[in-house]
Amino acid sequence: MLLLLLGIIVLHVTVLVLLFVSTIVSQWLVNGGHTADLWQNCTSGSIFHCLTSSTNGERSPAIRAVAASCFYSPP
Repeated sequence: MLLLLLGIIVLHVTVLVLLFVSTIVSQWLVNGGHTADLWQNCTSGSIFHCLTSSTNGERSPAIRAVAASCFYSPP
């Protein structure tokens, strides 16, 4: 039982570390002069230009999925 509890704690700590690292780095896709993350898409060339990831004020499907899972999760 202690081994199971230790495994669960290690799993949660690992997930938290990965979450913090991905949030700090904040660039999930880097391709030459183009970077993209959850909030904005940036292009660097002669001019550095960033556009928001959402269009028409709508949130991306990933953000909507997280919001829906938080809303529908049991207390």
